[in-house]
Amino acid sequence: MKTQFIAIDSQRSTAPKVAIFFLTISCLAANGAAAKEQGSDTNHVEILTAEYSVIIEKLTDVVRAEIEQKNIPAFSISLVDDGKIVWADGFGHQDAQKTTPATADTIYRVGSISKLFTDLTIMQLVDQGILSLDEPVTNWLPEFQPKNPYKVELTLKQLMSHRSGLVREAPVGSYFDPSEPTVTETVASLNNTTIIYEPETRIKYSNAAITVAGAVIEKLLPGPYSKSIEHSLLGPLKMTNSSFVRTPRINSNLATGWMWTWDGRRFEAPLFSLGIAPAGNMYSSVTDLAKFAISLCEEGNTQAAQIVSKRSLNEMTTPVRDQNDRPLGFGLGFHVQDLDGHKKIGHGGAVYGFSSQLEILPKEKLAVAAVSALDGSNGTVQRIADYALRLLLAKRENQPLPAYRSTVEIPADRAITMVGTYTNGNKLTRITELDGKVFMLRGSLRHELRAAADDGTIVTDDVSGFGIQVNLNNDLNLVIDKTIFTRLPDTPPPPAPTEWKGLIGEYGWDHNTLYILEDQGQLYALIEWFYYYPLTPVNNDTFAFPDYGLYHGETLTFNRNDTGHATQVVAAEVKFMRREVGTRDGETFRIIPIKPINELRTAALSDTPPPEPGDYRASDLVELTSLDPTIKLDIRYATTNNFTGAVFYRQPKAYMQRPAAEAVVAAHRQLKNKGLGLLIHDAYRPWHVTKMFWDATPDNLKTFVANPATGSRHNRGCAVDLTLYDLMTGEPIQMVAGYDEFSPRSFPEYPGGTSNQRWYRHLLRHTMESAGFTIYEFEWWHFDFHEWEKYRIGNQTFEQLP
Repeated sequence: MKTQFIAIDSQRSTAPKVAIFFLTISCLAANGAAAKEQGSDTNHVEILTAEYSVIIEKLTDVVRAEIEQKNIPAFSISLVDDGKIVWADGFGHQDAQKTTPATADTIYRVGSISKLFTDLTIMQLVDQGILSLDEPVTNWLPEFQPKNPYKVELTLKQLMSHRSGLVREAPVGSYFDPSEPTVTETVASLNNTTIIYEPETRIKYSNAAITVAGAVIEKLLPGPYSKSIEHSLLGPLKMTNSSFVRTPRINSNLATGWMWTWDGRRFEAPLFSLGIAPAGNMYSSVTDLAKFAISLCEEGNTQAAQIVSKRSLNEMTTPVRDQNDRPLGFGLGFHVQDLDGHKKIGHGGAVYGFSSQLEILPKEKLAVAAVSALDGSNGTVQRIADYALRLLLAKRENQPLPAYRSTVEIPADRAITMVGTYTNGNKLTRITELDGKVFMLRGSLRHELRAAADDGTIVTDDVSGFGIQVNLNNDLNLVIDKTIFTRLPDTPPPPAPTEWKGLIGEYGWDHNTLYILEDQGQLYALIEWFYYYPLTPVNNDTFAFPDYGLYHGETLTFNRNDTGHATQVVAAEVKFMRREVGTRDGETFRIIPIKPINELRTAALSDTPPPEPGDYRASDLVELTSLDPTIKLDIRYATTNNFTGAVFYRQPKAYMQRPAAEAVVAAHRQLKNKGLGLLIHDAYRPWHVTKMFWDATPDNLKTFVANPATGSRHNRGCAVDLTLYDLMTGEPIQMVAGYDEFSPRSFPEYPGGTSNQRWYRHLLRHTMESAGFTIYEFEWWHFDFHEWEKYRIGNQTFEQLP
């Protein structure tokens, strides 16, 4: 082994020291193999559980309420008090099929908690005298040469405290990149980037920076990075359920992670290994993280080894200071914060499908590890972790246990008064409502609003955070934590600037899509699913991210084709290719039917609808235009201008049950005040046509067609597909997506497009809802009348109707 070390680092005189370091850690790990595993003595934990029963009961109630309200699939938590794991448990289910309950030993990806293990391994090398934090990184990685317009050389201390000025992501191996490059390849790509800020002048959180620290570890220690961390920390700490790579052991107990989007989708998270592995690729359980926390509470001590010196740990957990000697929120690796007057250290993790928090009060020797299997849920995980610490503190100090504030949905009449767009200077806030849920777009995040259960105060409460107070004043303006936002008139925004038309759209991957959209005359980027950033033009093709958030100091540059249509965008050094989603303006979405339509027609006409025993209202289908001839028709299924390219109806007519038809007329007349009317694409649909749609559509697109086994609300004469038209010109209003487009752009809350398109989409929905309809969750044009259950499935053709 020593010979191997000398061969790996033959150009450095410190190679023998590296060998000594590695052998020392390995021996300590081996000598500790027979030691009792921390927190694994079941009887001892049971005794402690009894002692902590009131705290456990409170936390259990809180966790169960939170995972139900926020639909968190799996959640695990562990508590540490004075060197012992006093409680650990899991909630929900760790698998997608919901057959395996989550436990304290369920394994999750813990994201940026990985950084602590990278930084601690660097500090071990410092303790051994192998390197210095203040040396230029190029002493160890001479090939690391990003463009540096400043005279300050990059050091490990700068990288570990996020004050290197390095970009957030590397061009290769970024958080977005599924190609699984090596750490060496990832770091090499940074040579094509430029330092954003002068080192030591500003905090810029950087996954790339910690990956460079990991490359130093790979240079000094044998084998790949993952093996080095296993020998330096995971082994000595007996973290047997932890790894930086997916092993059979990890896979056997790994929770399914879940992604979510603004427009209501959920899908299983990808599992590719990150090129920035040292910054975010760790797998672990809350019991393993508790062992790690115990060693930190014991100043780096374990029953097997001293994993880092007290001096180094103290340096890591002391906040770095700015040029005015003010403490910043980072030490070396660790977040350093205050919790009710107590010093708190730790780190959070946010990686595809998972959110984690490790929070430690080192002086009090209290710690919490909490992880959920839902992307972007750090707000909830953090809140539960902090509440757990407050419970432990109250017990320690013999104080009453604190309460956990809960919320309920905002009453509908109160919610509707809040819906609108508001401004404060150049700050934009928008409140929307869908299916009883109220959302507020504020800054870079969209929050759910709920009413506090204790006093009715409206506050933010969702997976991203809790507690921002929101209210309407007497002038119906919005007050957010004492700041007043003025309500804008409810009028259609002007069209987006023409030069942006070729930029608006989707870029990137299915697992991580970048949306470029327009809002109130400004171009925006919705990146990493949740972060909503206004963009400032630098020139016609380059825009700057705002001076806050994940990518401050960085830009987006679009590459356009000859028609001005962007084919890709390089955003914060990462290349995102254009996603051709849906159809171009004015085009009709098409599928290739699984079977010829005429063949499907014969089969459908010979079949019968599902039986429906029970009492139903007598059918009373009426033509919409007979009630109001100013309602326009564009019945696509009476033509070939539809998603299959085949004709389904012999006549271009729209029938609905009389109460539903009258409600459509009421909505149409309500719109006349705005110079608009309703344009009908489809209404009553015979059951056999629904069966033809279903049998013609590929399985991956069946979300957009009804299952004939249960029938469609169209079949009952209580659903209508429609859009708006301009009464003056007779032309349809352009929406984000065209009618019958089988893509996420058709979702009622799809975030892309222009503010003008979204305004009309919302107006249509609001008008139809006020007339007694509800919108279908996947189609902005489809509305169901609230009495649809009172009518039986129909199968008569238009010609057979009375």
